Amino acid sequence: MDAQKLKHHRQLRRRHHVRRSIVGTSDKPRLSVFRSSKHIYAQLIDDINGVTLASASSAAKEFKAGSKYGGNIKAAVSVGEKLAEMAKAKGIAEAAFDRGHYRFHGRIQALAVAATKAGLKCCIPENIKPPKSKDAPVEKAPEKKAKGDKQKTEKPKAEAKS
Repeated sequence: MDAQKLKHHRQLRRRHHVRRSIVGTSDKPRLSVFRSSKHIYAQLIDDINGVTLASASSAAKEFKAGSKYGGNIKAAVSVGEKLAEMAKAKGIAEAAFDRGHYRFHGRIQALAVAATKAGLKCCIPENIKPPKSKDAPVEKAPEKKAKGDKQKTEKPKAEAKS
């Protein structure tokens, strides 16, 4: 199997593992996210009725007027806020976040946190670790001694008997 097919197979396995436990209803739809290199897409899906309730993307015309590039965290934040705004208009306050086969960091995390802060509860921002800032002081771990660098403690020599 060539590398691309193997990579796609692993992605599908991860996606099915994540989606196995998530079911969207009309009260609490599934917030599905798709990320490409240039854009990010999000939609609220009612799996029981098979209907998309709301969707937002960085490729939409209204988004392109405000930002040049749709493949960064700034774009993900605005897509999350836009989706939360659309959900509020439809009376949706909660969603089950479906990250697909992506890790929950970067653009995916930014979208989820922005949607939650805008009023669509889909994650708990208090549980998310903030990224390490470059200005923060770095705590140094205590230095470990190498095996050969044992400090010799001098023991008092026994007095020689004469």
